[in-house]
Amino acid sequence: MSQPWDYIAKLVCIGDSGTGKSSLTIRLCEGRFSSSHDVTIGVEFGSRIVPVGPPASQALNLESNTNSHNRPFSSPVTSDTSEEPIVSGLPNPPRKMAESQKKMKLSLWDTAGQETYKSITRSYFRGASGALLVFDITRPSTFTSCTQWLHDLRQIAEEGIVVILVGNKSDLTGNEPERSERHVTRREAEEWCRMNNVVRYVETSAKSGDGVERAFLEVAERIYRNIEAGRYDLNDRRSGVKGFGATGGGGTSVPTTVTLGLNDAMRRGGNGWAGNCC
Repeated sequence: MSQPWDYIAKLVCIGDSGTGKSSLTIRLCEGRFSSSHDVTIGVEFGSRIVPVGPPASQALNLESNTNSHNRPFSSPVTSDTSEEPIVSGLPNPPRKMAESQKKMKLSLWDTAGQETYKSITRSYFRGASGALLVFDITRPSTFTSCTQWLHDLRQIAEEGIVVILVGNKSDLTGNEPERSERHVTRREAEEWCRMNNVVRYVETSAKSGDGVERAFLEVAERIYRNIEAGRYDLNDRRSGVKGFGATGGGGTSVPTTVTLGLNDAMRRGGNGWAGNCC
């Protein structure tokens, strides 16, 4: 039986309360949306195995402008595998075997956005290799708060953490400007990314599912490229990334979401779990 994943990476979803962080995690892990999700107390956890590297990465167009509009996925380009005619009586050279698709298990930590739990949730920033900084495009105050969230993240997390900005609730923008509830424009968000050295801005709707997979895949693919460039020590849990062999091959369970109570978060946040990537 082949291994279920090649790498495991710790991601955190951060941002103000009510921006839809939990809904994004549930949409990715369980493929559903709940309009009556309870406010997160402490942290919630979920996981999902996603493809990284070629051929799947060809649909992401990461080489394009880092803050360009969201693009729909396209099918990975595949080469023609039909037989070529023999030339001059000589056999064709052996074909290069297609590269197997790499897989990454995303260990997702959805943190509470309330100021009350600030000391608890910040402890989970340690050992994260990626972060989705989420705001609500209909609430300007949540966008303004992103600057402080990013500052706190970079103060605590490892240097070089991959961060993308996510504008959630795009379903409320509407097709007609007079009915749109948008209060943060795409241009404002992209300019903020440029000023704060954030690699990408993506708009999502946890309700419809639009853009959700792309947001997480953007982070996963950039982490994978950092792995390929040798920027992580896969045996050091502080890096937020591990290889399959380094963890003993765990992680074969079905992706799930587990709610940790406030007492669990307080007990675990300061030591064991906060420093691990999974």
